[in-house]
Amino acid sequence: MKNLRKTHNPLTVILLMAIMFVASQSNGQQVKPSNSGYAPVNGAKVYYEVYGEGRPVVLLHGAFMTIDLNWGQLIPELSKTRKVIAIELQGHGHTPFSDRKLSFPTLASDVEGVMDYLKIDSADVVGYSLGGDLAYQFAIQSPKRLRKLVIISATYKSSGWLPEIASAFKSLKPELFANSPMQAAYDAVAPDKTKWTKFMEQVIAFAAAPFNLGDANISKITAPVLIISGDNDGLDKIELIKTYKLFGGAVSADMGAMPKSQLAVVPSQGHVSLMMQTTTILSYLDNFLK
Repeated sequence: MKNLRKTHNPLTVILLMAIMFVASQSNGQQVKPSNSGYAPVNGAKVYYEVYGEGRPVVLLHGAFMTIDLNWGQLIPELSKTRKVIAIELQGHGHTPFSDRKLSFPTLASDVEGVMDYLKIDSADVVGYSLGGDLAYQFAIQSPKRLRKLVIISATYKSSGWLPEIASAFKSLKPELFANSPMQAAYDAVAPDKTKWTKFMEQVIAFAAAPFNLGDANISKITAPVLIISGDNDGLDKIELIKTYKLFGGAVSADMGAMPKSQLAVVPSQGHVSLMMQTTTILSYLDNFLK
């Protein structure tokens, strides 16, 4: 990968890393959902899958991903002790493409709608990347539906990323992903494969748009929060510590109470490679959610 960084532009490296991630998940979940289908919410249909029994945990995937691509290695283990509800966001995977404007409030309302449909009063929520951004919005918007919150390599504001990441978002083009494993995964499950380019354009524009859910809103989240970040995942670590402080962290616990929220920085990991560390992430989830 060091040679790739020397010989390719950042966008190519991002794409190659994404392809590596897809390949690493190709032998994903070996369990089948006990329930799956579409929840009618906000004039749209949102696809979900349910695994296992126990206290519910909702999984929110990253941009361009599907349930299997993002969570295929984690679901078999999580579902041994938990009821896992995995959702595919607007236009992703099985969920149909829609011209409905993408926004965090609308997507968070979709998540709550799926919970209503499945009669889930409250749940732990785990989000990766774009799904983590959305998880922050869900915590702000639907606090009574949330037990614990896990944020994996995500932020609640554009300035939480390093400047080069924001620039890369703005330079992404659908053609970079043409005929890639990610398109193959989309074609395998999408209700209408002809929407691939429109879907990519919609999500790329959404990811590139500046956003800020607000420090004041984040500081009002009362649920315990676990933040998991790779040490080199593109998140600005100064901003990450500021975020953790909003949850009562970054203190001297020897001189007072241990904060209920936690921060885990995984060494030698980028944004994509972090999600390949199945054993490490499961360990953090088990300890925090139990």
